[in-house]
Amino acid sequence: MTRKPTTRSPKTEPSPPPQPPPTWDEKFINSLIPWRVEIGGIVLFAFAMITLLALPGLTEAGWLTAWTRLLRQVFGWGAYPLFFILAAVGLHIAIRKVKRPYNIQASQIVGLELLLLTALPLSHLVTNSNLSDAYRGLGGGLVGWALSEPLLELIGPLLTSLLYAILLIWGFALLVNYSWLDMLETLNRLAIALRRWAEKIAPPAREPAATPAAEIEQATAVPLPQSHLPNPNNLIIIDDSASQDEGVDWQRRDKRLPPITLLEEGAPAAMSPAEIDEKKRIIEETLADFQIPATVTEIRRGPAITQFGVEPGYVEKVGPEGDLKQQKIRIGQIASLRRDLALALAVTRLRIEAPVPGRGVVGVEVPNAEISIVRLRAILEADAFAKIKSPLGVALGQDVSGVPLAVDLATLPHLLIAGTTGSGKSVCINAFVSCLVFNNPPDKLNLIMIDPKKVELIRFNGLPHLIGKVEVEADRAVGVLRWLTAEMDRRYELFTMVGARNLNGYNGRVARHPTLKKLPYLAVFIDELADLMHMYPGDVERTLCRLAQMARATGIHLIVATQRPSTDVITGLIKANFPARLSFSVASGTDSRVILDTVGAEQLLGKGDMLFQSPDAAGPVRVQGVFVSDNEIERIVDHWHAAMPDFAPIPTPWETLIAKHALLDETDQLLEQAIEIAQKQDTISSSMLQRRLRIGYPRAARIMEHLYEMGLVEDPQTGGKTRKSLVEEGDNPLEEILSDQQE
Repeated sequence: MTRKPTTRSPKTEPSPPPQPPPTWDEKFINSLIPWRVEIGGIVLFAFAMITLLALPGLTEAGWLTAWTRLLRQVFGWGAYPLFFILAAVGLHIAIRKVKRPYNIQASQIVGLELLLLTALPLSHLVTNSNLSDAYRGLGGGLVGWALSEPLLELIGPLLTSLLYAILLIWGFALLVNYSWLDMLETLNRLAIALRRWAEKIAPPAREPAATPAAEIEQATAVPLPQSHLPNPNNLIIIDDSASQDEGVDWQRRDKRLPPITLLEEGAPAAMSPAEIDEKKRIIEETLADFQIPATVTEIRRGPAITQFGVEPGYVEKVGPEGDLKQQKIRIGQIASLRRDLALALAVTRLRIEAPVPGRGVVGVEVPNAEISIVRLRAILEADAFAKIKSPLGVALGQDVSGVPLAVDLATLPHLLIAGTTGSGKSVCINAFVSCLVFNNPPDKLNLIMIDPKKVELIRFNGLPHLIGKVEVEADRAVGVLRWLTAEMDRRYELFTMVGARNLNGYNGRVARHPTLKKLPYLAVFIDELADLMHMYPGDVERTLCRLAQMARATGIHLIVATQRPSTDVITGLIKANFPARLSFSVASGTDSRVILDTVGAEQLLGKGDMLFQSPDAAGPVRVQGVFVSDNEIERIVDHWHAAMPDFAPIPTPWETLIAKHALLDETDQLLEQAIEIAQKQDTISSSMLQRRLRIGYPRAARIMEHLYEMGLVEDPQTGGKTRKSLVEEGDNPLEEILSDQQE
């Protein structure tokens, strides 16, 4: 008989004795543990403050006396800022759980340490202290002596002082978050101010005239009357470019904006007095050969041309009674001799402005032998640009007197540009874009660019101001213009919500709004209008005119360029809505009349020579345009890439609209209206579409088939033509189809 194994119950372990409750001192210690870092900060602050009071002897104790003696011996006067910094660190740690009203960066801490470690040896160099002085706590103490003495033995006192001075400036720059570009910009402003101060104290000497007939003197912009001149051979050379103020204050610019040092400086090429005197003589002699007495009374020197102001004289005519009478020469007689003057002066093109607005002379504009390049930097630093005080200010160039000119896109409000290939049209657009992104961050200005030529504007791809990419296809460009009209309407709705009239008023009212955000300006650049008008004349003309009529208040501004200023491209409706025009060299006087409503653009020289017609001006102004090199554009774009490395590209908002119109082009443009009818009706038929849309029956039947293929209507019942509608109000079947296609 087998024996059953006995099962033993598991041995239970005795439970531990209950813990006694914590005593009052343990409770106190446990309550302080979460605040141990703050307590350490308070202790550090108290210790540093006690040391600061003991250093000048305001409080005394045995251990404090020995402690402060050691500090003065090691750090000298540096013990005071050192423990002041320690007190600030302790206070910073003690309030670490409180929202601090400041933000300390690591570079600022490095800059503060560099300042202290540089100032200690500099104090030894200034006071010429030795080791015994350092032991007594003079100067920078033992630390200052140890940092200065080896360099003094190695490179001498001059280079040592220079090295520590550079380190001191570097530390201060780090402390105040002052970058190297900011330092270079400050030095550049200082150099400009010193140069202008030196020119005021000691003006540069002028070259003496070659002959008495070419006596040159500085004068005001108002020509002297003939009676005030010493003799008829004297003339005035007017140089308005010398009377410019200091211009923009570059120190107040946004730190994100590019510095002025990225742009190149220009070197003006002036005509010699001998050349001026020779051309003046040729003009007067040529007019005299045609029995037209006239005198050159003023000369305006520009970067590309020189304007000679010719004052018509008098001729003697026999009156009806046989008496002699003085008769003034008609200005038309001088203007008719344009080709003869060009032949005499041996120039290819010559323009006559008869008369010059605001001055009693006829302007004979003669090309210079050497053309000066007008740089963007020269215009940005001029007072003409500073007076605009608008984020949409752009540099235009210099007039015939060399005076910098700038315009505000907000007052134009749209600009139409024309010119043949190679005349400077695309360079002008590049200058406008560079000027806008040079003075505006992406949150204040967005750009939209259309370049069917696929050459000029694509270099701006990747710019944080640019919405999407530069559009180079004509069909997509039309979609962009359609989106702009929708965006204009949306902005007007937002203005109505807050009771604003324009973009500035809206941004001012929503500055502290919890949900609404500020809207940026939109600058739209179209480099070639002719390609768009050739493919989509109706859509392009209609959208451009609607934008030009209404988009100004919403902050949308158009800059449209074409190299073919014909009436089929620049229609009468487009011209009526673009009052500001800019013409470079064109092929004929007919093209000049199309763009400017007057002749003259066919006589321009090319390479940036242009006529600018302002909306509020009586006539066009001749300007030598700004030139921006490829290197300058690359530097500006690279600056924005470096300044905003984490900036996400602005998504393209018109993709859905382009796809929607592409779908309608494949089906029927009236399909969208047919869907709206189906949403409002329970049943629909081809005859109903025929009546509502005012179309023929075949087209209405095709639209009905499209609705059936989209699943918006039922298949007709046998023998019936009426179909049941399957779409309700509020549905957007086109958007659903487009989203499915994109997925």
